[in-house]
Amino acid sequence: MTEPQHLKAKRQDVAERVIMAGDPARVVQLANMLKDSKLVNENRGLIMYTGRYEETPMTIVCHGIGGASAALVFEELIMLGAKILIRLGSTGALLQGMRIGEVVIPNGAAYLGGTLNQYIPDAHITPVPDFRLTEELFHNTERLGLKSYVGPVFSSDAFYAEDPQFVSRWSSRGYIAVEMECATIFGLAMMRKVRAASLLLISDNLAEMTPMVDAEQLKRYVDKASKAVFDTLRNTKL
Repeated sequence: MTEPQHLKAKRQDVAERVIMAGDPARVVQLANMLKDSKLVNENRGLIMYTGRYEETPMTIVCHGIGGASAALVFEELIMLGAKILIRLGSTGALLQGMRIGEVVIPNGAAYLGGTLNQYIPDAHITPVPDFRLTEELFHNTERLGLKSYVGPVFSSDAFYAEDPQFVSRWSSRGYIAVEMECATIFGLAMMRKVRAASLLLISDNLAEMTPMVDAEQLKRYVDKASKAVFDTLRNTKL
């Protein structure tokens, strides 16, 4: 299949540099930061805008929740010409002392099965982001004075499947946060020969049992962290 079935956009509607987010409210927030932002897809609720950040064309798209939805959007973005993709999402911290609004930059993502298992049923790969993109994200967060943590995350397929031992099980193995899409995005990027990375904002701390905040409460943190993502995409050569 070479034509998108869900993103009803033309190739000229999609920039080669893309920011992906799971929350539609965050997509709208990011799109409002672009110059001449234009809605280019709203089919299936996968809203997508294209505009310019300091004269560099960029697309912002909603990838939905979980690996299956993220894979669908990721594959269709590549069909439409995307070459560099960064997920700007939220994550649950697994370590004491990590605070809401601080940044996690994954350098790898674990998974147990799910979407990637259907792509690669005969092996369990190690999904990692593009090193240069990840390095640039880290430097930009440092430059902006953002507190950031670099380490592996666990990509869960079931939001409500966590048991009482979940935090100790994964933190004892060196994982610093949990989310739902990075393993799929990194794995597909490796397979499709495109570049991908992620910057995640801490929305709750499972180790301290702090409640999850919503998009509105994260908005002020997104305003600052998004500049690190925009600058990374602008400065990365195709």
